[in-house]
Amino acid sequence: MHAAVIDRYGAPEVVRVAKVPRPAPRAGEVLVRVRAAAVTSADSRIRGARFPGGFALFARLVFGVFRPRRAILGSAFSGEVEAVGARVRDIAPGDEVCGMTGARLGAHAEYVAVPAEKLARKPSAVSHEDAAGVLFGGTTALFFLRDKASVGPGMSVLVNGASGAIGTNAVQLAKHFGATVTGVTSSGNAGLVAGLGAERTIDYAEDDLTGTADRFDVVLDTVGNLSIASGRRLLTARGVLLLIVGSLGDTVRARGNVVAGVAPERVRDFELLLRLVADGTITVVIDRVHDLGDIAEAHRRVDSGRKVGNIVVRP
Repeated sequence: MHAAVIDRYGAPEVVRVAKVPRPAPRAGEVLVRVRAAAVTSADSRIRGARFPGGFALFARLVFGVFRPRRAILGSAFSGEVEAVGARVRDIAPGDEVCGMTGARLGAHAEYVAVPAEKLARKPSAVSHEDAAGVLFGGTTALFFLRDKASVGPGMSVLVNGASGAIGTNAVQLAKHFGATVTGVTSSGNAGLVAGLGAERTIDYAEDDLTGTADRFDVVLDTVGNLSIASGRRLLTARGVLLLIVGSLGDTVRARGNVVAGVAPERVRDFELLLRLVADGTITVVIDRVHDLGDIAEAHRRVDSGRKVGNIVVRP
């Protein structure tokens, strides 16, 4: 099979397409023919060995000290079942499924083997591109907004980085939960963010976010340019600060009304997000769709910091 592989850390050009052995599903696994996979900021950070402050040593131990331990990147994917392991009973070849592979990665390939319990069925009303696109940003936004901040009617939510993969989902989910949303983005993306449900937008190039007099019940930072101190100054008395891209220091100090960490990958969350996409509650924003052969260009777009929503590749 063909896959996008890396054998060293570096710029987007280190990613190349090569022929590699097709994985064989173990007894409890499913072999999926990948139809679409997201290229995310996490893929970019791993490829370039660029991790949030303080995490470099830990990340290298996980992903490879001198060179990448996982040659094939990619986590969020959607596709069709090719074969199933001996213990798999409720999934059959031909079924359309999607999911995330976690630290195993491997989704930037024609085929990926995944434990059956980590797969969700893709609704027919949702395209493979939308299914792959919604999972990474959607699960993160859902976990922090619903599970950590209990966002609900009447609350005010600030989304810093509202036009990215996480931010576009966060704006829509917060609106869905009944909150009033303010999105921080560029002037060029203000219309998009407003169309997703933000009642107000702030242009980060023109306005100093940390100097605003406004206060919010929830501040969700997807960019990493808010510290605990600067973020807390934006909160109401009972507000919650959600640091999705926090440094090691901020992560260790996160307590009380500050939350940091990594969102879990749960099938029930995949299923909820897919239902919201299928019924039109969530629009999956896709910046570009590339063929696998253009994987380096996909990484360059992520690295540019100018992508809007999601980058997807089709193996």
